Amino acid sequence: MLAKLIVALLLMALCVAIHVVGLTTAVHRLRRDTMSLPLSFGRSVGVLIAIAAWAIVLHLLQISVWALFYVFEHGMPDLPTALYFSAVTYTTTGYGDLVLPAEWRLVGGVEALTGILMCGLSTGFFFAVLVKTFEAAPSADRETRL
Repeated sequence: MLAKLIVALLLMALCVAIHVVGLTTAVHRLRRDTMSLPLSFGRSVGVLIAIAAWAIVLHLLQISVWALFYVFEHGMPDLPTALYFSAVTYTTTGYGDLVLPAEWRLVGGVEALTGILMCGLSTGFFFAVLVKTFEAAPSADRETRL
């Protein structure tokens, strides 16, 4: 059981690394391409859509990592089933129509906890970009108050 917990924690660490590298890449791109200029409302919305899409891609990549592990360890019969199981587990939807073999069930719990943490990280990042984007946007109200 300890060995399986260590494997789960290694998968969690890989997911954190994927997410942090992905979000750091987004920050560098935002700083380079958009945040140095005041953005119009439409451009701000476009930036937020791009960030949301990028976050989804990062989550799907992490879901795929877990799914590949489940297939490799024979916890799920095939990749499509493993992807479905992993997505349901990572997002904590938890339909319960598929379960891991008894010896791997703790790993599924760690995946769910990882998903909660990474979704929280995405939410925090998205909010930070939202605030920064609208701070940088020109506003007639802001100009009249000054």
